[in-house]
Amino acid sequence: MPRIHFLDVTNRDGVQTARTGLSKFGKTMVNFYLARLGVAQSEIGFPFLFHEAPYVRAQVALAEAGALGELRLSGWCRGVAQDVEKALPLGLKHYNLSISTSDYMIQNKFKGRLDRAAIIREMTAAVRAARSGGAETVGVNAEDGSRTDDGFLLEFALAAKEAGADRVRYCDTIGGETPDHIRERFAKLAAATAMPIETHCHNDLGMAVANSVSGALGDLDAGQDAWINTCVNGIGERAGNADLLSTILAFRHGFGLEGGAEIGDALDLSWARRFALWASYAFGQALPYHQVGVGVNAFAHESGIHADGALKDHGNYELFDEATLGPFPSDWHAQRGRVVLTGEYGGKAGFRHVMDGLGVEVVEEELAFQLVQLCNAMTGKPLTDDELRLIATYPHELALLFPGQTA
Repeated sequence: MPRIHFLDVTNRDGVQTARTGLSKFGKTMVNFYLARLGVAQSEIGFPFLFHEAPYVRAQVALAEAGALGELRLSGWCRGVAQDVEKALPLGLKHYNLSISTSDYMIQNKFKGRLDRAAIIREMTAAVRAARSGGAETVGVNAEDGSRTDDGFLLEFALAAKEAGADRVRYCDTIGGETPDHIRERFAKLAAATAMPIETHCHNDLGMAVANSVSGALGDLDAGQDAWINTCVNGIGERAGNADLLSTILAFRHGFGLEGGAEIGDALDLSWARRFALWASYAFGQALPYHQVGVGVNAFAHESGIHADGALKDHGNYELFDEATLGPFPSDWHAQRGRVVLTGEYGGKAGFRHVMDGLGVEVVEEELAFQLVQLCNAMTGKPLTDDELRLIATYPHELALLFPGQTA
């Protein structure tokens, strides 16, 4: 039976969002929350960039220590062998390799430097480099796939498959797709290649979630697994990407699909609110009141008819039970009145007070204390309870984020 999987790209596409950013420790927390949610894979960043290397090493170490559960960690590289060769020594086992495929980008981005044949040569060389370097899975991204004609898209996909790719990512790079059209294209391409076609939808027309769901259904129509790209809270370049929670809820409650049937990931949505509110805090982006599932008005009622019905039975005016999304966070640092915190300029007494108050067993006090200071300096924000717990439990792995800075 074909399965639906979620591949979150917050740590790659999400952090590229203009006028925002996320520290390397923040990116680590994204992986932590994705693992708790049960998402299949996280595209953790750009392993060929020098400033990502310590972060990538830390993620690999955390995964090996069991901190990230079954979450797959994948690196994004340009579809050129040199990027892959730089990335391989860091130990990632999953890759997505990206190159533009549309005639529009060939003419207006590459400016004659690459033609269709060269694109396929570059891409297949990158796939082979990843495979020969020990990659367990490789996805190939057709950037601007939505503006790539059927014939070349099929040629590109088949060449990727022959070179060793497991999936092709269909990128709606400018967000112009529509649900009926993308489902038809996915079904046709998945059937012709006998491989999953992965959704990557932007929200320029407000249809990223609808297009992601429809594209995935096209995969299922062809008897193939579906892989859906998402970002927490729908962040991403320009108008954003498909929202992780919205897409999950659409399958659970809009299409009658449950975890044991067609959803292949062991999802635990009781972490949904904690992740969404943490991400809003870390990115410095307030959640809209109407944000699906996690906005302050997502389960609020005022009008007489709605209030009366909701008081009698919330199912009168609510599609699903809010309790499935878990509690809103109530972190130590958010306490009002007299409170002692721990952070960049804190001392041991405050550190011990906070950790004791959270009931956290600290694995190695001196190293964890240093990491609290370093992580707080990196984020510039008071550390959350989940951040402090992760530091206390996995100090040696997190120390890799700060080469030469810990004793």
